[in-house]
Amino acid sequence: MSSVPSIPAERLPELLRAMPKAELHMHIEGSLEPELIFAMSQRNGVAIPYASVEELRQAYAFTNLQSFLDIYYAGASVLITQQDFHDMAWAYLQKAKADNVVHAELFFDPQTHTARGVAMQVVIEGLHSACVRAGTELGVDASLILCFLRHLSEEDAFATLEQALPFRDKFIGVGLDSSEVGHPPEKFARVFARCRELGLHLVAHAGEEGPPEYVWTALDLLKVERVDHGVQSSKDPQLMQRLARDRIPLTVCPLSNLKLCVFPSLDQHNIRALLDAGLVVTVNSDDPAYFGGYVNDNFLQTFAATGLTAAQAYTLAANSFEASFADAGQKKRWREQLDAAFARFA
Repeated sequence: MSSVPSIPAERLPELLRAMPKAELHMHIEGSLEPELIFAMSQRNGVAIPYASVEELRQAYAFTNLQSFLDIYYAGASVLITQQDFHDMAWAYLQKAKADNVVHAELFFDPQTHTARGVAMQVVIEGLHSACVRAGTELGVDASLILCFLRHLSEEDAFATLEQALPFRDKFIGVGLDSSEVGHPPEKFARVFARCRELGLHLVAHAGEEGPPEYVWTALDLLKVERVDHGVQSSKDPQLMQRLARDRIPLTVCPLSNLKLCVFPSLDQHNIRALLDAGLVVTVNSDDPAYFGGYVNDNFLQTFAATGLTAAQAYTLAANSFEASFADAGQKKRWREQLDAAFARFA
């Protein structure tokens, strides 16, 4: 689309909901709603330290990444069977469909589960079956990215990779998540090199709470194709130039940044500055059950707080397709759907 049609401001929320989009930064374990946690805890006989759904929701008062992770891992403890993993992913994918997500790349954390004695096969087969079902029943294209937990050792990551390789056809890439500060990307340089040899796509969390240096090392040592979060990059003008020049996407998660106090308020988020600098920014939900919203909530609240425009909405949606690991034909079809959606609102 050569120029975005003029769209009245009052129709912007409707447009944000209706436009097709890809979601590229979503931890599937972070989509576990309290109701599903309680249902699974009863189904599997797993005790959790909360008396009710309401009490669990009230515990979602995070002050930083670590306080969130503590409750996130407790919630994941109810996942035992292949059906549990399927049900969790299916619940998210139905919400994605409702938000007009046409393509989703789901992060999953196998070490969270294998450490509890859950087999790798149970995790991957359960999640993958939901992705296949989403394609046939919902028309949502979905794939999996295996994330290594950075607070654990690189040896543990290598062991996890070996356990996952029999299911190599069921995931498209690897990522790096969990506690960022004190666990720089270079800690995982060898395992990422191995994944690159295997032809896997490479992404990593960097520059969320960690410094811009973590983004540099994710790019130069891990050779990532995409940076998850990356909002601290704005503190380094040279890094901003590099990201813009090489069209390295940033998968930004505004409500997550707000909830974890990366920014004091949404109107102070730097998404506009990142866009103005020509970066390939995308909007995503991160851990939507915990951070107060799925992808459309992130769009609606961010646009309301920052005054972003319809032209910037188009850019963000188009960026999400460009930044995805889908093939060129799919990206072209989605861009055409995006153009048609904007034409309808003009």
